[in-house]
Order: sequence, then structure tokens, then C-alpha cells
Amino acid sequence: MNVIDLKSLYETDNLEWLKSTIELLKNKQFNALDLDNLIEELEDLGSEKKNAVASLLYQTIKYLLLLQYWISEYENNSAHWQEEIYAFRFQLSQRMTTNLRNYLKQELEHIYNQALKAVKAKTKNQVQFPLECPYTLDELLNEDWFPNQSDNKKEELD
Repeated sequence: MNVIDLKSLYETDNLEWLKSTIELLKNKQFNALDLDNLIEELEDLGSEKKNAVASLLYQTIKYLLLLQYWISEYENNSAHWQEEIYAFRFQLSQRMTTNLRNYLKQELEHIYNQALKAVKAKTKNQVQFPLECPYTLDELLNEDWFPNQSDNKKEELD
């Protein structure tokens, strides 16, 4: 198969294009590769992975904030929120690489700000959440770590 045929295949049958590209790479037939589309696919793959872990971290933060700060709903929802946190952390652990961890560290404040907007909307701005992320990335990724709710319950009673 030549490059022109491979480019046409990319437009009509992406899965077949992928199989052909893998076969060409295995056979070291680099001159026959559709480099433009291969580069695009590799860039998309990197973006998909980053988006996936960012989304999972966003969900983790959202539920941790609800668990820690939405005291009036704690009794009714804490078990559900904890289960969600475990699920998102498990999915994160399955996808995590050093590169993706570095990406999350770099994007943590942005991801936190998006999660903060969501929990403020969910709680109808009735709850005071920290303006800056109160969690480290290590805490967020640690499946056994949960924030201490007792401090917040004491504040609510005051």
C-alpha cells in the first residue's frame, strides 16, 4: 500500500487505516506511512489521555468538596460521595503515568476552579468553599485519603 492509498483509507475506514499503519511500522516500511494523519492521531491520543485524567480529577475534587464542606447534606449523601471518589480514583490509577501526573500537577488550580464552579452551583452558593485548592495532588490521588470533616462540622456549630 502506498501513501496516497493510505491517505484515502484514513478518510473512509479509520480502523483499517490504523491496522495498515501498525503493520507498516512493524515491517519498518517508514516511507509508506501516512505521516500527516499519523501525527494527527498521535496528538489526538495525547489530548484524549490528558482530558480523561483531568475529567476524573475534576470529579474527584468535586465530590471531596461536597463531602468535606456541604455539612447539611453529609448524613444523606456521604456514602454515595465516598463511593464516587473511590471510583474516580480507581480510574485515575488505571490511567496514570508520570507524564499525566505532571500534567495534572500543572493544571490542578484550573481543574479546581472548574470543580469549584460546579459545587457552588450545586449548593446554590449556600456553602463556603476555599478559593484555592485545599488538597495536594498526592492527597487527591491517594485512594485511602479523605479530608477531616470534624473541623467543618465544628465551624458550622459555631
